[in-house]
Amino acid sequence: MKFVSHSYQRYCINRLLTDEAIGLFLDMGLGKTVITLTAVNDLKYNRFAVSKVLVIAPKKVAQSTWAKETAKWDHLQMLRVIPVLGPLTKRVRALNTPADIYVINRENVPWLVDYYRNAWPFDMVVVDEFSSFKNHEAKRFKALTLIRRHITRFVGLTGTPAPNGLLDLWAQVYLLDQGQRLGTHITHFRERYFEPDQRDRDRIFSYAPKPGADEVIRHLIGDICVSMKAEDYLELPDFMSVTVPVVLDSKGKTAYESLEREMLLEVDESTIDAGSAAVLTNKLLQLCNGAVYDEDRKVVEIHKSKIEAFLEVVEGLNGKPALVFYNFQHDLSRIEQALHGSGLRVRRLNSPQDEDDWNAGKIDILLAHPASAAYGLNLQQGGNHVIWFGLTWNLELYQQANKRLHRQGQVQKVIAHHLVVEGSVDEDVMKALGDKSKIQDGLMQALKARIERAREGVAIDG
Repeated sequence: MKFVSHSYQRYCINRLLTDEAIGLFLDMGLGKTVITLTAVNDLKYNRFAVSKVLVIAPKKVAQSTWAKETAKWDHLQMLRVIPVLGPLTKRVRALNTPADIYVINRENVPWLVDYYRNAWPFDMVVVDEFSSFKNHEAKRFKALTLIRRHITRFVGLTGTPAPNGLLDLWAQVYLLDQGQRLGTHITHFRERYFEPDQRDRDRIFSYAPKPGADEVIRHLIGDICVSMKAEDYLELPDFMSVTVPVVLDSKGKTAYESLEREMLLEVDESTIDAGSAAVLTNKLLQLCNGAVYDEDRKVVEIHKSKIEAFLEVVEGLNGKPALVFYNFQHDLSRIEQALHGSGLRVRRLNSPQDEDDWNAGKIDILLAHPASAAYGLNLQQGGNHVIWFGLTWNLELYQQANKRLHRQGQVQKVIAHHLVVEGSVDEDVMKALGDKSKIQDGLMQALKARIERAREGVAIDG
């Protein structure tokens, strides 16, 4: 296929050719992969500026996306792409196979750094989904910092560089410029631009930017980062969000109310932070979906209300394919059981072949967890309906998962159906997802409100 670049893509390619370190913070669907590959091809075969390129990516992206994208375009046919995945012997064999680009999953970065040590061979490193290196304490981040000085060209690719706030930027920018713009220590960065937000007497749970810090930080990194939004550069079909209300049966409602009250009365709303909010929310989300894990990790089904609503949505699609996102493992098995005997072609998203078959129209219901389908997968040719059986409080995963269908190449309006249990934490999650910039605050405030209501109920009963 002939690659005809958009003007914004040409701009990004030129920046990759001229800048030794750059962060391409491009929204989903803008073509980060083909932009990067085009630049690599030019740098290697026309300018002789690089010899060996390493791409670090999420595992599913590393398995197929980069190799597929290379094979797709006529001008990239000279590039040889080798995935460095699997058991130790297979990874070593891959590293010793001649190629232009080696693609490794991010979990194996510490191993790779230790394998080469001071004989690091990659003069260009590309980190796909750069936001996964936002944690300065993670092994993958520390490993890369050890060999950063041996890397001539460094590229960070992501659509969401700071999904949970500006603090996420420090580690990523440090990998780009080794501390020139935001400082060499995160503690100094935090002290300069942030102030304690949620805290108790002994601990600080979160930080909020000081007034004006947002503008200052963005100005500091403006020369090394390119930021673009899809809506400014692409004409995509509409994205429609639909809420499908689910009413619990009497058994399910009693069980939910009992569990919620019991859990909420045990916590102090003054100490709720993002982590504890997620734990509490996930327990209640399980019950909304219809089943819970007992103390022995066995699945106990409580109700079928959401399963029944799900089947109605599938029936209403009249044979149109749907990408279905579940949250818990027991969701997956119960959905498969419910669809058994329906005559629909149901598949779990596990491999590149599943991606190909979906796009070829060979799958009616494709089941995926948002964490495993959030990055790099191109599923826009296989359908335009998303069903969220189980909701996630993780905004980044939610947005990225929806973009598997709502991306360049999609020709139909994408419709996302959300199964939401009325009067439950499902509604809190939907509200928080709608208020995109403050999702964690929204969840914490919703939980605190539920704690207060639970206490008021006890007082009234007493």
